[in-house]
Amino acid sequence: MKLNSKETELLEILKTNSRLSTEALAKMADIPLEETVAILEKLEKEKIIVDYSATIDWRKVEGHETVTAMIDVKVTPKRGVGFDEIAERIYRFKEVESVYLMSGAYDLSVVIQGRSMSEVAHFVSEKLSTLDSVLSTTTHFILKKYKHDGKLFGPEEEDKRMLVTP
Repeated sequence: MKLNSKETELLEILKTNSRLSTEALAKMADIPLEETVAILEKLEKEKIIVDYSATIDWRKVEGHETVTAMIDVKVTPKRGVGFDEIAERIYRFKEVESVYLMSGAYDLSVVIQGRSMSEVAHFVSEKLSTLDSVLSTTTHFILKKYKHDGKLFGPEEEDKRMLVTP
C-alpha cells in the first residue's frame, strides 16, 4: 500500500513513542485531529500498525529473569505451501516470540523465551525437532542485549558537553 507523507510521518512518530496521545500526534504531524484519527484507523485496519507495545528490560525486574534463544532451523518445504505451513506450526507454540524466513544456510530463524536453559532445551528437543519437516536446528543463547528494536539497553550515556551559562 502506498502511503502519503503525512501517513508515513505518523508512523515514524509512533515508532519512536507509541504512547503519545492522538492529540499530540496530530500536533506533531501538523494534521487536524479528525484526520489523524482516520489515518490511524486506516493503518490499523490494513495491519500496517500491527500493535502498540513497550520494550521492557526484564533483567531489571527481580523474579522475571528469562532466557532468550535464537534457533536456526533447516526444514524441507512442502509442495504448494513452501515454508508457510511449517512456519505456522512453529509460531503457534506459546514459547515462540518470532519466526523469520531467512536466506543462507538455514531456512527459518525462531526466537523463543523460557525460564531456564533447560526449558529452552526441552522445547527444541521435544517440540521443534520432532516436527516432520524439521531437518536440523542450531540454538544460540542471547547472553546480553545491547540494543533491541532501535532501543539501547544498559546505562545511559553521560552527557559530556560543558555546561555554559550566560
